[in-house]
Amino acid sequence: MLDLISYISKEININSNQINSALKLRDEGGTVPFIARYRKEITGNLDEIQLRNIFDRFDYLTELGERKRTILQSIEEQGKLTDELRLQIENCMQKNELEDLYLPYKPKRRTRATIAREKGLEPLAEFIKNANNPNTISINLLEEAKKYLSEELGINSEKDALASASDIIAEEVAENADLRNWTREFFLNKGKFKSTIKEEFPEGTTKYEIYRNFEKSVSELSPHAMLALRRAETEGVINLDLTFDDEEVLSYLNSKNINSNINELVEFLQNVNKDAFARLMKHSLIGEIRLLRKEFSDIESIRVFESNLRQMLLASPAGMKPTMGVDPGFRTGCKVVILDGTGKFIEYKAIFPHNSQNEKLQATNYVLNAISKYNIELIAIGNGTASRETDEFIATVITQSKIKPIKVIVNESGASIYSASEVAAKEFPDLDLTIRGAISIGRRLQDPLAELVKIDPKSIGVGQYQHDVDQKLLKKKLAETVESCVNYVGVDLNTASMELLTYVSGLTPKIAENIVSWRNENGAFQNRQQLLKVSKLGAKTFEQAAGFLRIRNGNNPLDNTAVHPESYYIVENIAKDLSIELSDISKNSEKFKNIDLRKYISDTIGEPTLKDIIAELEKPGRDPREVFQYATFKEGIKEISHLKQGMELEGVVTNITNFGCFVDIGVHQDGLVHISEMSDTFVKEPYKIVKVGQIVKVKVLEVNEKLKRIQLSMKSGNTKKNIRMQEPQYSLNDLQNKFTK
Repeated sequence: MLDLISYISKEININSNQINSALKLRDEGGTVPFIARYRKEITGNLDEIQLRNIFDRFDYLTELGERKRTILQSIEEQGKLTDELRLQIENCMQKNELEDLYLPYKPKRRTRATIAREKGLEPLAEFIKNANNPNTISINLLEEAKKYLSEELGINSEKDALASASDIIAEEVAENADLRNWTREFFLNKGKFKSTIKEEFPEGTTKYEIYRNFEKSVSELSPHAMLALRRAETEGVINLDLTFDDEEVLSYLNSKNINSNINELVEFLQNVNKDAFARLMKHSLIGEIRLLRKEFSDIESIRVFESNLRQMLLASPAGMKPTMGVDPGFRTGCKVVILDGTGKFIEYKAIFPHNSQNEKLQATNYVLNAISKYNIELIAIGNGTASRETDEFIATVITQSKIKPIKVIVNESGASIYSASEVAAKEFPDLDLTIRGAISIGRRLQDPLAELVKIDPKSIGVGQYQHDVDQKLLKKKLAETVESCVNYVGVDLNTASMELLTYVSGLTPKIAENIVSWRNENGAFQNRQQLLKVSKLGAKTFEQAAGFLRIRNGNNPLDNTAVHPESYYIVENIAKDLSIELSDISKNSEKFKNIDLRKYISDTIGEPTLKDIIAELEKPGRDPREVFQYATFKEGIKEISHLKQGMELEGVVTNITNFGCFVDIGVHQDGLVHISEMSDTFVKEPYKIVKVGQIVKVKVLEVNEKLKRIQLSMKSGNTKKNIRMQEPQYSLNDLQNKFTK
């Protein structure tokens, strides 16, 4: 079999030794964040994206290898395995090509060809195939077919015999791997998807109007369009067809399968090819093309979802400060909660500022007293119903307060999902769902990452057709994204929830639960070594997790950094050489410039790790996320009806898709900035222009109140001048490649 390591090395241009080392570390229980951060010397400084590519490709090829072995065994048991076929199978690197090779030998239900063979007509088919060459001068098919007449077998005429022989040859044509591959490529390159909306849906009555009379090349159809077409088809709104030039396909099949100059045989074989294509190839290959485009669309959409999720999880935290969380409402009132500087729930109150003057006065008094009593520094207002009215009410109250907390409208997508979840019920068993939602809104402002990990990523609202894509792949990729973000930022060991701890490198849900239990029973962790006292947390788990867990104000200042405990001795040596106390080492960062790192290199610690250590010592405990910023919505613009064409507004990017981005401008309905309106220059990929959570200035192009659609523009200098960029941790990987096909 193929040497997978060498093959992957050539394919992704990474040294075989690096790939071997990475795979070995994974086999030993190493997680991607741990390997990328703390084993740079072993892997040659591979980052998370490279590691995941290696692991994904290796797993794909391993699975492919297992399928090859199964196929080879099956064909060998049939006595049909030749050296040439074995070589073809062993060298095959794509699943669909492998299945094409196996198709002629794959056990199948009784077909017209198998019935013809049972009637003894394979010799007639062989005779016809042997006659198919330029050297055959004459042939009489009817005369030859007469030899196979059998009333007992139901072959009552020469025509019946030839039809059955035709079935045998047609099946061989349809199962020819080279012919199937050519036809598949032809469909991909020259086919077109064509859709029409069914007659029972008059114009303007569906959300799929763009696809009423739609036609697009298979190769040019965008991922979001493919997913929309499939959804519309599933909902019974459209008819979707794959169209192409049948005659061009038949012409190719005839050129490959007909070598005779005898008119009678040429006509017979033309009909065989026509039958092979129409009955046995066409529909199965159309199905394959639809599936291939679906898989491509899934991968591209999941890639966009990953990017959006990463940006949302890494959104700037306002900080762990006393916070008021407000879930706005009209009739049912606003649910207000108070959280302390650790996110702990203190109290709840329902206020009704949008009803009578008396109730508004009561609401004002409560908010003023709460701000003063709890020294509130942040007020988080959910962006749902009544958010703008509540925002204006809170703004008025703040003017009457001596303390001036920062108020921010917070994206509450998924808060209701969290409220009804087992996680929320376990955390707040005695609280109503609405109170839990307000708590989640407040905590999202304090630390988005810590709160959002409690919610299924699909419910956060930053995806593109997330319910239509491959759910298994989506779950895997989103889990990887959350894991990457959590370990990139690091986790406060003494305040982190069980859900947050679960994503830390090496920690299982059970160990995370045990950490919280130990903390509740024994108080705050004073040093990382105490982790070894936690049930089921052994040396290997400690190795994987310790560097990503932070202890603020503990016994050892290094416990509040990303320096791994295995490297503490290096920092101690540096402190000794610089003649400074370990507790003061971060206060003497200017002395690090004169350090000769080569002095501390050993068999296990090299320059990459040493540079990471110095970077940590220069800014210990630093949060790698951007400085907190927030948007200011325009006063008086609360509803979609308030919007006018040409208005310039400030908003927040809430979602990015392949066709543009959505922006919250404070009217309960996000507006779309189409890809063509994102910049004065050509934009190929929206995520290179904006990031989720960024503050942008937009201009209103069009408003459709009936359909609740808002079209916005970021042109005329808005794009670069008014966007506050947040650099991603990693360059985005093009998941369109064959790694995940």
